[in-house]
Amino acid sequence: MTQHDRLLIIDFGSQVTQLIARRLRELNVYCEIHPFQNVTDAFLADFAPKAVIFSGGPASVFAEGAPMPPASVFDLGVPILGICYGQQVMMHCLGGKVERGHGTAEFGRAFVTPQNERCELLGGWFQDGREQVWMSHGDHVSALAPGFRVYGTSPNAPFAITADPDRHFYAVQFHPEVHHTPKGRQLYANFIRIAGFTGDWTMGAYRDEAIRRIRDQVGPEGRVICGLSGGVDSSVAAVLIHEAIGDRLTCVFVDHGLLRQGEAEEVVTMFRDHYNIPLVHADESDLFLGALDGVSDPEEKRKTIGRLFVEVFEKHAKSGGGAEFLAQGTLYPDVIESVSFSGGPSVTIKSHHNVGGLPEKMGMKLVEPLRELFKDEVRALGRELGLPQRFIGRHPFPGPGLAIRCPGEITRAKLDILRRADAVFIDQIRRHGLYDEIWQAFVAILPVRTVGVMGDGRTYDYACALRAVTSVDGMTADYYPFSHDFLGETATRIINEVPGINRVTYDITSKPPGTIEWE
Repeated sequence: MTQHDRLLIIDFGSQVTQLIARRLRELNVYCEIHPFQNVTDAFLADFAPKAVIFSGGPASVFAEGAPMPPASVFDLGVPILGICYGQQVMMHCLGGKVERGHGTAEFGRAFVTPQNERCELLGGWFQDGREQVWMSHGDHVSALAPGFRVYGTSPNAPFAITADPDRHFYAVQFHPEVHHTPKGRQLYANFIRIAGFTGDWTMGAYRDEAIRRIRDQVGPEGRVICGLSGGVDSSVAAVLIHEAIGDRLTCVFVDHGLLRQGEAEEVVTMFRDHYNIPLVHADESDLFLGALDGVSDPEEKRKTIGRLFVEVFEKHAKSGGGAEFLAQGTLYPDVIESVSFSGGPSVTIKSHHNVGGLPEKMGMKLVEPLRELFKDEVRALGRELGLPQRFIGRHPFPGPGLAIRCPGEITRAKLDILRRADAVFIDQIRRHGLYDEIWQAFVAILPVRTVGVMGDGRTYDYACALRAVTSVDGMTADYYPFSHDFLGETATRIINEVPGINRVTYDITSKPPGTIEWE
C-alpha cells in the first residue's frame, strides 16, 4: 500500500465513481475506491484515511438493506464529503430526514444559488450569482441533521449544498465529478485543502516508490519475465521494472503476424537499442497464420490467437532462465472492475487483458507495478521514464491485432493490403494534426470485392472502411467528424497508393449500437 496521505472513496454503486478518483488524482491526491460493504471498522483503522468521500448510488435509503457506511466513519475526526446518495446517507445516519421524490426529482443540468454566508468548501463559487451543476436524484433531503446549515439550493433540491463546518462534514446533492458541473474541480480542490493534503501524488514520487517496491518484492536475485505486447501499459511496466532490477528482466514479444506496418521493428528497436532491455522477439507469424487459415468466425479467431499466445509465451518463458515472477500491466480500473459493487466477482472480466490465464497455468508470482494507476497516469509515468511521446500517445491496439480488422477469412495478401491502407490513413491523420483528438483510428478490409475503373481498365478489388472514434474510456464512442475534404483526400491516397483497394467508405456508427472494432 502506498505511503502517501490517502483519501478513501466509499462506493455506493454510482456509475461515475471512477470519475471522483480521476478528479482527485488530477489534483495530486492519492485515493482508493472500495465498495461500502468492504469498509469495516478494522478496514478504516488499517487504511487510516485523511478524508472520506461517499459516492452517489442508485439505491434509496428507505430500501431494505440500503447501502450504509459504518457508523465509526463519522468518529474518525476527518473531513467527509457526501455526493448525491452520499448526501442522503449522511443525513439519514446523522439525524436528518430524506423523502422520496414526489415530483422533486432532478436529472440533468440544474442551477444552484447560494444561501447564507459562504463556507470554506465553496471558495471560487457563486462569483456570478449561481452555478451550473449536474443532478441525478429521485429522493431528496428534506431536513438537515443537527449541526448542518444550507449553503446552496436548486429548484428541486432545497438542500443542494449543506455543511457542518465545525466537524468538516459536507454534502452536495449534485455530482461535482462530471464535466457538466463546470466548477466541480474547484469544489474538490477546496475539500482536499480543508483536509490538509499536500498534493504529493506525483509521477516522479510514484516512480521512485514503485522501484523500491519492485526491488523488495523480487529480491536481490529474483528474475522477472514480461509479456510485451508493444502497447503502452506493458511497455511502461517493462521500462519501470528494468530500472528496478536491470538485466534480471526478460521481455518476450510475440509477433503473431497480425501487427501494423513497421510495428514489430519499432518495438524491438526501442527496447533493444534505446533501453537495452533483454528481449526475446518470437516471430511466430507462420504458426498463427497457419492456424487461422480458413477461419472466418470472429470468436474462433480470438480463441485461436489467445490459445497460441499462451503456448508460445510459455515456451519462451521456460527457456528464459527460470524466472519466478511474471510482470503484467494491470491498471487500477482492472482492479476496481474485479470486484463489483455487490462485493462479489465482477460480472464481466476482460478476456483480452494482458496475458490472461498465464499466472495460474505457470505458477508464477505476479509483479504489477501499475495496478494503482489510471491510463492517463500510466502515460504520465511513461513520460517520466523517458519513453518517446509518439509511442506513449499511441491509439489502443487490440490483442488479436489485424485479425479482427479483416472480417472473413484471413490471408497474407489481405493483411499486406490492410497494413498499407492503415498506414496511409494514420499518416493522413497525423499530417492534419488530428491524431491526439481521436481515441482510435484504423482501416478494416471488407470481405467483398467491387468493380472499379482505373485509367482505361476495369478493376475488381477490395473495399475498405475507415474507422475513427472519439471516446473517454472506450466504453462508449462516437465517430470523428472528418471534413469531406479530408475524407476525399484520404480515399484518393489509399486508392492511388495501395494496390488491391478500389473503394473507400467511412464508418459513422457510434458505440453503442456498434463496437469500435469490426469483430
